[in-house]
Amino acid sequence: MTESTPVSGPGPLDSTAQTASRTTGRPGSRPARLPRPYAPIRRPPALVVVAHGSRDPRALRTVRALLAEVRAQRPGVPVALGHIELNEPLLGDTLARLNGEAVLVPLLFGRGFHVKEDLPGALARAPHLRARVAPPLGPHPLLAQALHARLAEAGWRPLPAGGGRARGGAVVLASAGSRDPQSADDVRGIAHLLASRLGVPVVPARAAAASPSVPEAVADLTARGHDRIAVASCFIAPGRFSARCAAAAPPGAVVSAPLGDHPAMARLVLHRYDSLAAGPATGRAADRAAGPAAAPPHDAPAPCG
Repeated sequence: MTESTPVSGPGPLDSTAQTASRTTGRPGSRPARLPRPYAPIRRPPALVVVAHGSRDPRALRTVRALLAEVRAQRPGVPVALGHIELNEPLLGDTLARLNGEAVLVPLLFGRGFHVKEDLPGALARAPHLRARVAPPLGPHPLLAQALHARLAEAGWRPLPAGGGRARGGAVVLASAGSRDPQSADDVRGIAHLLASRLGVPVVPARAAAASPSVPEAVADLTARGHDRIAVASCFIAPGRFSARCAAAAPPGAVVSAPLGDHPAMARLVLHRYDSLAAGPATGRAADRAAGPAAAPPHDAPAPCG
């Protein structure tokens, strides 16, 4: 009877040191760590700047100049434009061309109908996007900075310290107006911030939909003894409402130009974008239709560099 050849089977398990020796070639060393897979680079959400739209041809040029300033300050962010009405591209067409994530920043100054209804409604009709609506531009210190700068460009000068009438200077803050009480609160917040910068009373006035009008605000300030009244234009671009408010200013009064592409406005647009771009966007129409979170009465300052 011949001796049988032993059948090979599983031998004893290797020790950790043996495994490490085969893996690294060095006895007793720790196993080599496999390289981690690269995490995908997250593309920044698109910044969709939402303008109202105007029949005045200067309005579209002004808004495009503001977008150019935004792109210059943040070259890595994709920027698109959409209008609520009157101008192309309309917001719905802009959203239809986008994919992925987006943040809508309205070029509006208060929480009125457009911010609460039109913009969430547009997103509800774009279910392919994960997007949110940022708060309106006001109130915020950067907005007060831009308003102050436009007044200074138009010739506004502070009263000399200790000279002139104590109640001589005042400003009417002219805006489009809204019947929404939250929008009125936002405009009052803008007026408060501007008054703090200028050191004079600032009275909100509206071009439409609510009172007081610019003539009513001017008459009230005149009755209170103010004879040096300027009009600060709280408008993004030239148009029917800004022209109406300028025409209602007292003769010889300082009237500022619309805010347009002032660098502080571009920084404010990016600040509103940044407030939502880092967080998760939602793709559910119900969430987006709820509208933006309310802005605090006096927003914290954004970096101005």
